[in-house]
Amino acid sequence: MELRHLRYFLTVADEGSVTRAAERLHISQPPLSQQIKELERMVGVTLFERTSQGMTLTAAGMAFRTEAQRSLQAAQDARQAALRAAQGHTGTLRVGFTTSAAFHPVVTGSLQAFRSAWPEVQVLLEESNTTRLSEALLSGTLDAAFVRPGGQAPGALRLQPFKDEPMKVVLPASHPLAGQRRIALHRLAKEPFVLFPRSVGPGLHDAVVQACRDAGFEPLRGPETLQLSSVINLVAAGMGVSVVPDSLTQIQLPGVRYLGIHGTAPKASLALAWPHHCNTPTVQNLAQIANALGERAPLRTTAP
Repeated sequence: MELRHLRYFLTVADEGSVTRAAERLHISQPPLSQQIKELERMVGVTLFERTSQGMTLTAAGMAFRTEAQRSLQAAQDARQAALRAAQGHTGTLRVGFTTSAAFHPVVTGSLQAFRSAWPEVQVLLEESNTTRLSEALLSGTLDAAFVRPGGQAPGALRLQPFKDEPMKVVLPASHPLAGQRRIALHRLAKEPFVLFPRSVGPGLHDAVVQACRDAGFEPLRGPETLQLSSVINLVAAGMGVSVVPDSLTQIQLPGVRYLGIHGTAPKASLALAWPHHCNTPTVQNLAQIANALGERAPLRTTAP
């Protein structure tokens, strides 16, 4: 039994005539009569009484009509559900983000705009570091992630980079230089640096270390922390100084001061990443929103 059998049956039942039903269906009468007879053979009962006035439903036909209507409606609902999913209106989107990216306006703006545009999509969020987020993307447990990539894309991922973010020095409020608006990095050559481990965030770690080297010194290694936001707390505790993305200056602790950098300041990169094989409508919709919100460089990809 096919959906066309149900459609033909319901049309004949509505019209009470094979002739009128055939006209409505834009087919000739003999094939339609054959289809109705074939349907009755498949069902195993007589669905219509044939009279000189036309076609009337038997008791079995009336029962069959109710279920046929439900079946056609279910088929239509299934089609609409598939279309909505294909357009990214429904489904689930698993998005990761680094701690520092959570403060970036492109990230917060993209997530808010996405949920507003596609409210029926369930958005699941996961916070972690760039290394672990990249692993989750490649293993398929995340669909997309806002990461801080280094010089190379993290694995076989597609990257949609945004405008590089300037970085700032963060000092304890009690530091002799804390009253300055800008300082040259070489003035921190004898200070311990609170750093983000390279193993979990190579992009930011390398940017800070390279900036110090460009300023003529190797940074003294102070304590490390797995959460970039915790860098601010350690600086406030007097454990050292650091250099952080400008967006983290939103963390306004009483014990720290943020200063601009004289000369060429290091930059923090930010990108939306997703696997080459993942090209779902929901990911594409998120990428389009993020692209509209952030100034981005040309699309980069790496070989899968």
